[in-house]
Amino acid sequence: MRRTLTLAGLGLALVLAALWLSGAFDALSGWIGAAQRATQDRLAAAVRALRAGEPGAVAGLLVVCFGYGVLHATGPGHGKALIGGYGLARRVPLARLSVLALASSLAQAAVAVVLVYAAVAVLGLTRDAVTAAGGGWVTATGNLMVVGLGLWLVIRGLRGLGRLRSTAQAGSRDHDPHTHAHDHDHGPDCGCGHAHGPTLDQAAAVTSFRDAGLLIAGIALRPCSGALLLLVLTWQLGIGAAGIAGAFAMGLGVAVVTVAVAGVAVWAREGGLAVLPEGRLRWALPMVEVAAGLIIATAAIMLLLRQI
Repeated sequence: MRRTLTLAGLGLALVLAALWLSGAFDALSGWIGAAQRATQDRLAAAVRALRAGEPGAVAGLLVVCFGYGVLHATGPGHGKALIGGYGLARRVPLARLSVLALASSLAQAAVAVVLVYAAVAVLGLTRDAVTAAGGGWVTATGNLMVVGLGLWLVIRGLRGLGRLRSTAQAGSRDHDPHTHAHDHDHGPDCGCGHAHGPTLDQAAAVTSFRDAGLLIAGIALRPCSGALLLLVLTWQLGIGAAGIAGAFAMGLGVAVVTVAVAGVAVWAREGGLAVLPEGRLRWALPMVEVAAGLIIATAAIMLLLRQI
């Protein structure tokens, strides 16, 4: 089973590399962009139908919004990278990571609603001003939180490596005065009086709510531009409730993709780690955490630099 998971993971990596080298990702990106523009036209038509009071217009709007969310999530964006990177960095069970992915997508929709109604209904800002705010300081704040999460993963991974190194050195000193004529293995409950590192169950637990909060906030504070436009338009037309429902339908569409990314991340992580023995696995987990944290922080910093 371990060999199967490893071979499957390597096969997936080779397929992705071949697609990237062949330029297939560029073609896919172009197709996604065209599909998003076509869906925006359908979205405008659905809003007009709702405004005209046509039968089934609400259901039609929600379906189009859901599809737009799926397409939006398949395009470039840091939400998928953040969920996937965190899934690789931390040994979080798939169910918990999927809940985080769903919560972050719905929180993203909620931020869009709050931003639009605070800016338009309360402050009287224009649609362009709302869109600029959504892509300006709000997004910058989210990216800063993502940088913080990445750096926190790096620090925690380095601390984990430090603890393992200290434990190994202490164990070496404890065993210096004598030699063993027999082979033995120190498991997590070997009875020698000191711990040799966290157990796999301890590593699988989410250590605090700090990670979850930063993860959700980092994604939520980058609202979908389509949701912002929909909310402003429906508010101006007097059908704001439909716009709010549509924004959350978009969030559910985004969640479909982010949950799938979470599943791939967990599968890739477990497949890659399955071939490692227990002792090496304890070292591999914090190393992966450091690497993923560096990738997350670097990607967020690059997004921040683009805004300057």
